[in-house]
Amino acid sequence: MTFPSTIRGTGLLLLAAVLLPACTSSSSQEPAEPPRVSVTPEPDQQRVRVQVGGERFTSYLFDSRRQELAKPVLHPIHMAEGTSITRGYPINPRPGERVDHPHHIGHWLNYGDVNGLDFWNNTGEVPEEERSEYGHIVHRSVEAAESGAGEGVLDVQMDWRGPDDETLLREDTRFVFRAGPDRRVIDRVTRLTATDQRVEMTDNKEGFVAVRVRRELEHMPEGPVRIVGPDGTPMDEEVEHSEGVSGQYVNNDGVTGRAVWGQRSPWVLLKGVVEGDSVGVAILDHPKNVGHPTYWHARGYGLFSANPLGQSIFSEGEEQLNFALGSGESVTFRYRILVLSGDPSPSTLRSEYDQWSRMNPSLADASE
Repeated sequence: MTFPSTIRGTGLLLLAAVLLPACTSSSSQEPAEPPRVSVTPEPDQQRVRVQVGGERFTSYLFDSRRQELAKPVLHPIHMAEGTSITRGYPINPRPGERVDHPHHIGHWLNYGDVNGLDFWNNTGEVPEEERSEYGHIVHRSVEAAESGAGEGVLDVQMDWRGPDDETLLREDTRFVFRAGPDRRVIDRVTRLTATDQRVEMTDNKEGFVAVRVRRELEHMPEGPVRIVGPDGTPMDEEVEHSEGVSGQYVNNDGVTGRAVWGQRSPWVLLKGVVEGDSVGVAILDHPKNVGHPTYWHARGYGLFSANPLGQSIFSEGEEQLNFALGSGESVTFRYRILVLSGDPSPSTLRSEYDQWSRMNPSLADASE
């Protein structure tokens, strides 16, 4: 399978404006070369490693040996300074971080009701007698892994399967990883294709494209929490703990904090301070997506998620989508994840969104 160059071509035209430092007034100075983004499959480790200038950016993990992974994920995700913005638990627990929702790992895309099966909440902790209620996503292949100056590309295929291993949806995803001074960017374009049956994605709050952020980017807790103890294992009891917590959501309409949950917005920004460095993490919807502008399933405890499909939940029944695909039908979703060093303003995000919305990332011309 080969993919068109739509995303890469458009992205390269934008690199000079977005990723490169501004040129000085001296005509003798050449613009700095963008850092090399390396995308390296490591099949023995069941992962694809992504680095910027030899330093870690993220990894695509599909390790079927790990019970925690009921779907492929990107984990961890690092800011330009090298610090991770994602929670380590349950893969690599860090002392002081919150212990909950073991299915929240790095960045992922799935949904809570696909032909009645829950793909969102599935983990190795689901009791055997309840597994018939859950679906899982299986990595099939790495179709392309390309490295380059300023950006790298990873094309993968996955299957959305039921408990009997029957494939309901085939997933084709392209990740474009971009890097520049004080920024890391992940563009995700995902095409879902129903196989030989109708697939219904009934309105559900559990979805859809998400990042689980680290403790410092959470909002202040509203009571005791269960955390990882100093020895790296989860504590048995909940404790009062808010050390370093500094997160604050803001959306395009100026709604802030926990109130962004259940609101429509083309983007949401989460700001905070991680190990002394200010950072803004944003998820950008795209005008071509179903349900645009998306609703947000963004929680103060660190779940940062856009959900365009759960409309009746977020609108308290005033809207209803109940999205479905007939046999052989496809739908494409496009999202951008931004990790911006510093303290980005809402006006900065509006500019970033305007740029993203004018791009046309598509897999429509991919050959089967």
